[in-house]
Amino acid sequence: MEREEFEKIVEEEYEALPDLFRATMENIRIIVEDVPPAGRKARGMLLGEYMGIPLTKRGADYGMYPVIPDTITLYKRNLESLANVEPDLRRHIRETLIHEIGHYFGMSEAEIRRAGY
Repeated sequence: MEREEFEKIVEEEYEALPDLFRATMENIRIIVEDVPPAGRKARGMLLGEYMGIPLTKRGADYGMYPVIPDTITLYKRNLESLANVEPDLRRHIRETLIHEIGHYFGMSEAEIRRAGY
């Protein structure tokens, strides 16, 4: 799949998330990379990654100074390798977005997995 088409699906799946989640998320960007960085170790295949300061770790001074946006990165080739048809790809993208958004809200890996993601 062409990158532009993949990114469009990511945007559509993000926009389809409940308004409550999207309305409370700020200073975050979602990007697509083909594969994880070389040497990046993960348990299993890495589909996405959250980098930033989770809401639960932000102090009262957060935002009082310039802060780079938190980032959710989705790994295109890894996600594509799990799906043979677009509906399956959409589901994996949505699940990965929800998983990484869980980290943004301060959930641990174990908490996210217990929630089904």
